[in-house]
Amino acid sequence: MTAPFLKIENLYVSIEGKEILKDFSLEIKGGEIHAIMGPNGTGKSTLASAIMGHPKYEITSGSIHMDGEDVLEMEVDERAQAGLFLAMQYPSEISGITNADFLRSAINAQREEGDEISLMKFIRKLDEKMDVLDMDNEMSQRYLNEGFSGGEKKRNEILQLLMLEPKIAILDEIDSGLDIDALKIVSTGVNAMRGPEFGSLIITHYQRLLNYITPDYVHVMMQGRIVKSGGPELAQRLEAEGYDWIKEELGIEDETVNS
Repeated sequence: MTAPFLKIENLYVSIEGKEILKDFSLEIKGGEIHAIMGPNGTGKSTLASAIMGHPKYEITSGSIHMDGEDVLEMEVDERAQAGLFLAMQYPSEISGITNADFLRSAINAQREEGDEISLMKFIRKLDEKMDVLDMDNEMSQRYLNEGFSGGEKKRNEILQLLMLEPKIAILDEIDSGLDIDALKIVSTGVNAMRGPEFGSLIITHYQRLLNYITPDYVHVMMQGRIVKSGGPELAQRLEAEGYDWIKEELGIEDETVNS
């Protein structure tokens, strides 16, 4: 199988006429973990939503391609079927649909008609992945995220990741609100996916997540674009010194662009 390849070129994104992303470019290949860090309001979550096709975000220029296919021509469900996945910062609650039903429907939506996953194979896989995340089996029969704590919602997002096995995953602040034990478990789930057929973009504010999921590349985002890239040592320096040294080095004024 060919390694996946997500290519974003010269992307400009606006919300209600306000430009958020400005000339943003990034390439992610299978086997690579990229981390994006940056101050609040620099466009990190906007990037995630724009890639997945949220209608609130208007792409005014640039391109996104997944394995050579034009992502911007795809509907949201087609992007998921192409192998893109978003673990959201604030997962939605859906009453009346159990975790298990949602996951089985999502898996089958990626398959050809007549090639649906069997119930027994699905149950075995679900039990295995829930064990990886130290999740109680009764959670599979609870309505999707309804009444879940913040930590349970984040584990549930990673459970979806493990069950759906996407090609490229965008993880938007999956560490937000997690204690150390939950952070380790969630990181274990992400690390279980690492390999040549999987790439990921991790959006985070904190070095602590990157202590458990070691990135291949770290990018600093300011004013809607990447301004500096490096290895894991860049995240360590940001943790120790903050962002002022980058602003000073590049002559960037202290301002934000929104979300």
